Amino acid sequence: MWQHRTPGIPDELFDRVEDVPITKEEVRVIQVSKARLSSGQIVYDVGCGSGSISVEAAHQVGPSGKVFSIDIDPNAVELTKKNLDKFHVSNVSVILGNAMQKISELPMADAIFIGGTGGETADIVKLCESKLKQGGRIVIGTILVETLYSVLSTIEKLQFSSVDIIQVTISKSKKTSTGTMFLARNPVTIISATRI
Repeated sequence: MWQHRTPGIPDELFDRVEDVPITKEEVRVIQVSKARLSSGQIVYDVGCGSGSISVEAAHQVGPSGKVFSIDIDPNAVELTKKNLDKFHVSNVSVILGNAMQKISELPMADAIFIGGTGGETADIVKLCESKLKQGGRIVIGTILVETLYSVLSTIEKLQFSSVDIIQVTISKSKKTSTGTMFLARNPVTIISATRI
């Protein structure tokens, strides 16, 4: 379905359901690039939602790599599986459960994406630090200021290196009866860092 190696699968190609979030296309491109993925790597997608990051990461790590997608919401897990099937992705294991419990059972990771976590983001970052290989990358997408603050405090205490913080505000064009307008999306702050 997606014949390109570059990230940026259009949002409309993913199956969607109400109340299950998706990391929007342009934000997803930045997050995937910040992870610096290579063939054969092991990746976690914590709070996988619709599975859009999982699909993109699976393409990047190739058949010799592995992605572990975790979500506590059964609807998100089912939707992720549906999108993996849609894009013919077979190198992803989808896990239903609490990330705080499931992460400890996984193999060491080269890269970890952290998305929707139900308010446990800082605790999940702490846990992921012990599961990240030396030189591995962590990429966290936040919307709330409070989450950003707690994540930055945690990252600083854990002494990650190459900490990069960017805020992305995207506006997408939309055709109207009289022309084209831009609709703004919520700003997303992306924190990425390397484990020493």
